[in-house]
Parts: sequence; C-alpha cells; structure tokens
Amino acid sequence: MEERLQKFLANQGICSRRKAEERILEGKVKVNGQVVTELGTKIDPEKDEILYEDRPVANQMEKVYILLNKPIGYVTTVKDQFNRPTVMELLKIHGKPIKTAVVPVGRLDMYTSGLLILSNDGDFIYKITHPKHEITKTYQVTVRGSVTKEEIEKLKQGVDIGEYITKPAEVRIMKIEEEKGISRLEITIHEGKNRQVRRMCEAVGRKVVALHRSKIGDMNVKDLKLGQWRYLSKREIEKLL
Repeated sequence: MEERLQKFLANQGICSRRKAEERILEGKVKVNGQVVTELGTKIDPEKDEILYEDRPVANQMEKVYILLNKPIGYVTTVKDQFNRPTVMELLKIHGKPIKTAVVPVGRLDMYTSGLLILSNDGDFIYKITHPKHEITKTYQVTVRGSVTKEEIEKLKQGVDIGEYITKPAEVRIMKIEEEKGISRLEITIHEGKNRQVRRMCEAVGRKVVALHRSKIGDMNVKDLKLGQWRYLSKREIEKLL
C-alpha cells in the first residue's frame, strides 16, 4: 500500500514528519537508488528500497510509545553535536533495551526536567506536537521573588515573548516562600514555542530557577523516578489522543 515518503520516514522513527520533509528537500533521501526531492512522492514500503542518508530504512510495523521522567542535564535529541548526554542514553540504562528506533515527541531544554514521550509512530507524534490539537502541557515552575496577582493575570491572558503573544494559559500560585525569596507556580499551556514557559515568566519580570513538566494531558510521571521510563499502555495512548 502506497504512502507519502515523509510519513513513512516518520512512522519508522527516523524523525518527525516536518523534519523528514526538510531532509527530502535537502536531497538526503533516496528511493530505489534515486535522490527524491518532491514532497508529494509516494512509495510502497513492501517493494521500494528507501535510503536515509545512504542508510537503508526498514519497514518497522511495531509501534513503540515510551514515557520518560527526564532529569536535568540531558538534551532532548537523538544525537548532540556537542557530545552532551541525550535522553536516548537513559533508555539504555533503565529497563530492557529498545529494539526499535524512537525519537523524542517535542522537546524539553537541558535544564528542564519531567515528562517526555518518545515514539516511532509518526501519526502519533504529529497529533501530540501540532498546536491545532491543543493537548495541554502542565509545568511546575519556581521563580525568583514574590509574584503578584497582576503578574499572574498577565500570564493568564497572554504575554509578548518576542514577536509572539501567547494564548491564554491556566496559572495558579502553589506557594510563596518569602524567606527563600521564591514563588512556586503551576502553568498549563497548549502551545509549544521554544522555551515558552521561561520566556513567559521573563515577560512579567520573573526569572525561572527551576522548571519541571508534570503532565501532558492527564498523563503524569508520579510513578517514575527521575531518569526512569516505561511503556505507555494502549489505554493511555487512546486517552491522550
């Protein structure tokens, strides 16, 4: 059965569908020995030979969905050009080795901990990451100083984070610790701009000193210690979508 080349690459866990489109346009993909640069190209995985950066892409049928509680100090990528530790290394440390290639679904920066999903299902990755599906992400945020009601209202309504006004967010004060000079907040968004929560707080004059993603949708990592991972159940996947 034929399918678009970029969808096939994403479904095999090579990269996201958007990144696959970029690689095709860059001439990094061959079909039956010929470089393909047309995004409308369709292939038959059972008959055609697909090469990504001159490496064969096998047709993997098994779909894998992993829930990881990411620690601080790991970058959310498959490989890092600066040789920093990546989240992929954690999959080798805890649990059984992953036999199929997976990629991170979305990103957490190096200094943010918490819930991260990895998968080789391109359709799943698209649905989780595309803003139109409005899947919520909840963060536990520690900022310097005592936040004010005015600052919280600004965050709720949307703030300018640099050529972009964030959409309304759910924000609540969890605790203000005046003796420590910090405030703890819970912020829920359904967007995914680069470093968005940090930039939102900076927009109201508050520097983030700790950031942890606690939820995606209703899914959390309470049952996982930092650095540990597990497979998602079929019910969890269906509920998330």
